[in-house]
Order: sequence, then C-alpha cells, then structure tokens
Amino acid sequence: MALVEIGRFDMFEAHIVAGRLEASGIPAVCFDTGASIADGSALLIPVRVMVDDEDEDAARELLSRPDDQTA
Repeated sequence: MALVEIGRFDMFEAHIVAGRLEASGIPAVCFDTGASIADGSALLIPVRVMVDDEDEDAARELLSRPDDQTA
C-alpha cells in the first residue's frame, strides 16, 4: 500500500473531499491539517488529500463528477 496525493485544498474543503471519498467506499486521509495552526495561517497552507495508489483512478473519476452524481 502506497499513498498518493489526489489534490490540495484548504482545510475545510479537504475534509469535505475526504468525506465524499469515504462515503463512496474509498479510504482517504488528510495530511498537513495542523500545519501552522498555532500562528493562525492554517487556511493558507494547503491540505493534501491522500488515497491508496490502487484507489487513485476511482478517486479521481469520482471527484471529476458533480456532487449530485456520485451514485
């Protein structure tokens, strides 16, 4: 298992993207969510959304569709 990055988002959007993937059966994790939170610049540092390399194609395909067409 190797993790691959499927995108960089602001902190809130990254968790929404990861949740959308998880809801579709694709495990996802957010990296760098706590970066620079102490100095108040957390929204300036992108959060990486990572998936298993075997799920990369399915994740990218899912994220290319509008939210209302995830089924």
